[in-house]
Amino acid sequence: MAAAKENVSLFFKLYCLAVMTLVAAAYTVALRYTRTTATELYFSTTAVCITEVIKLLLSVGLLAKETGSLGRFKASLCENVLGSPKELMKLSVPSVVYAVQNNMAFLALSNLDAAVYQVTYQLKIPCTALCTVLMLNRSLSKLQWISVFMLCGGVTLVQWEPAQATKVVVEQNPLLGFGAIAIAVLCSGFAGVYFEKVLKSSDTSLWVRNIQMYLSGIAVTLVGTYLSDGDAIKEKGFFYGYTYYVWFVIFLASVGGLYTSVVVKYTDNIMKGFSAAAAIVLSTIASVMLFGLQITLSFALGALLVCVSIYLYGLPRQDTTSIQQEATSKERIIGV
Repeated sequence: MAAAKENVSLFFKLYCLAVMTLVAAAYTVALRYTRTTATELYFSTTAVCITEVIKLLLSVGLLAKETGSLGRFKASLCENVLGSPKELMKLSVPSVVYAVQNNMAFLALSNLDAAVYQVTYQLKIPCTALCTVLMLNRSLSKLQWISVFMLCGGVTLVQWEPAQATKVVVEQNPLLGFGAIAIAVLCSGFAGVYFEKVLKSSDTSLWVRNIQMYLSGIAVTLVGTYLSDGDAIKEKGFFYGYTYYVWFVIFLASVGGLYTSVVVKYTDNIMKGFSAAAAIVLSTIASVMLFGLQITLSFALGALLVCVSIYLYGLPRQDTTSIQQEATSKERIIGV
């Protein structure tokens, strides 16, 4: 993977960074727009289900491209999907968790502004860090722990005196929105680390693993859709309230999920940190323009603190091995 990163041009890395930033910012703003301005509100559960279907189709296409021939493509599907029920069950765990996370995102953005959501959602970093330590037996540097507490402090400031949107007329419940984000953060941390653990436990293709997960995801979200909104869907239809904006949100959610793997492969943590910080800035600007967001001092300070903490968390850890070896060799020379 290191070699792959070295062979990629700076222009391509910047391209990945720009796309990831725009997708993250556009998704939260567009989703917020569809949940607060539409007169006929669509069912968020159906949108989550359709997103899983599109992700599956995209993953199938990418696997076909990766295998290079129809024969190898069929063999891969038969071996890893149709012939691996245990693997499908294993990937059903993150499917359920991601389904909950995605539905919580809709609930949160129905009750919180996009900028507030974008900042608060960065709590996924300490949650992921904790899951990484517990599930993958990794350790964090002192700077990373400091940045984690700094990030929590920044989010606390943002929530202390929340920014208000003057152009949103629908009834909102900020406490419900924050609770939804809290659940989404926990889901994101656990599911992300669990999926990473599954990926690294074998040499199975990323796209095969995605197909296994999205197949389970479609089943899970479909059941959840009809348990939650079944009667209303029968009365109004599965695609009730869908507009071009809703389809745009679904498109962003589908592409964004797959594009993250490309970014992870070809960029580093510092660039991802810049992307998250830039997405916060873009979401804030868009919220001021579209929703009349009134920025408070505590929000501005909290957002700044979160951006700094993301940058610090992504800094490369110092390799002390070479330093210790040099110190040992010097001691030996002095001793001689």
